[in-house]
Amino acid sequence: MGGDPLQQWGIKVHRSRGETVRRTLLGEGAIDPALRLRTEGEYLILPLTSFRAGAERFDFETLPATGELIRHELIGGIALAQERDPEGALQLLGSRPSLHTVLFAQSAVEGKYRTRRFEVLAGEQTTKTRYQEYGLRFDIDLAQVYFSARLSEERQRILRDSSSGERVLDMFTGVGPFAITLSRKATVVVACDINPAAVDLLIHNIALNKRRNVVSVLADAARLPGMVRGSFDRIIMNLPIESSAYLPVARTLCALGGTIHFYALQERTGEYLPLINGLGCSEVTERVVRTYSPGKWHAVYDIHT
Repeated sequence: MGGDPLQQWGIKVHRSRGETVRRTLLGEGAIDPALRLRTEGEYLILPLTSFRAGAERFDFETLPATGELIRHELIGGIALAQERDPEGALQLLGSRPSLHTVLFAQSAVEGKYRTRRFEVLAGEQTTKTRYQEYGLRFDIDLAQVYFSARLSEERQRILRDSSSGERVLDMFTGVGPFAITLSRKATVVVACDINPAAVDLLIHNIALNKRRNVVSVLADAARLPGMVRGSFDRIIMNLPIESSAYLPVARTLCALGGTIHFYALQERTGEYLPLINGLGCSEVTERVVRTYSPGKWHAVYDIHT
């Protein structure tokens, strides 16, 4: 909770104009970052650092320390709140000038295209944003394609382990974060997804980052052996819930001495080793990528053929 009420200058705006006015005032340094935004019916009351035309005196609550903001994940200008707290969402929105929207996921990842349904808790009525990662830019629509910024360091790890001139296959590419990252060293990256909206964004992001060696493919990854020529030195399998069914396909497409990076959600160490060992690979290394939920984590198996 916030501290005791403090009287300060504030400006009252209709919710329909609230986000536009807030961002303008933030750009001018006119919003008082120590005070909580107020709501009165259809109006927002924004706390100001000093008097300006149209301002009145209001009682505001002081904001708690930054560490007490609602739990969230940042993706570009969007914060994904982990709890449905509209008041906390307004506080979060006001804490970072770069944020334009706070979303709450109303569903788990679902359906053939691995998407989620969202509610806008605060800010602009949009699920679109631009995300930047290690000098690369990605335009994303979170309602159309799944994306997580939490694998940014994992993408850099694989890039460091890559050699120049590799042929790379990204079997479940989404908007292309792995594919476009690895294209910095690869000769060619074939990036595949079954979701048409994801592939549209992938093509856009290839052009946005001026990558000439990424080839987009709209297809079920199971059909890839009949669609692509040759084998690949490195294969990315980032479809944590379902990708185990595609391991035989990846093994068929992986060159001798190549590497498959197989991502999975699991509840016990080595859960997928029996399946992987049945592929006849030379070496397997298992790593924890991140905690997913109590008793379950996101793991990666680096499989060397």
